[in-house]
Amino acid sequence: MKINGKIRFAVPTDIPQIIELCHLHAIYERDEYKIEGKERQLSIDLFSQLPKLYCLVIEREGVLLGYATYMKQYATWDACEYIYMDCLFIREFARGLGFGEKLIDIIKLEAQQLGCAIIQWQTPDFNTRAMKFYKRIGATSKSKERYFLNSVIK
Repeated sequence: MKINGKIRFAVPTDIPQIIELCHLHAIYERDEYKIEGKERQLSIDLFSQLPKLYCLVIEREGVLLGYATYMKQYATWDACEYIYMDCLFIREFARGLGFGEKLIDIIKLEAQQLGCAIIQWQTPDFNTRAMKFYKRIGATSKSKERYFLNSVIK
């Protein structure tokens, strides 16, 4: 099946659909997602003078088929900056059509422009389809557990 889609940077009017994709992404990863407050915060973090993260979207006829978000971070061990890809999600019917690889290719170009030689990300250990894709494009993995600790901001 051939599905046409344009990959571009997100614009403010995409926020409601990005939130919908985030919700679908959370369901796919067997996690919870609270929609409240996301629209305002994502608008600030994506579109301020100094954005905290960048978002690419796949669009077809005004509908977002997927997204990828990334940000620049620092690796102490390597003493260098790198790109952390926080999310990559594509609606189920649009998977396997080359969109994921195109998103990664654009992020690789962005990493080069930002002076970063490494891109890092993670995926749940049950997401075998994604792991197969990542290995196919030449990515390697490290075995680690990711922990979460909630802090109270006063």
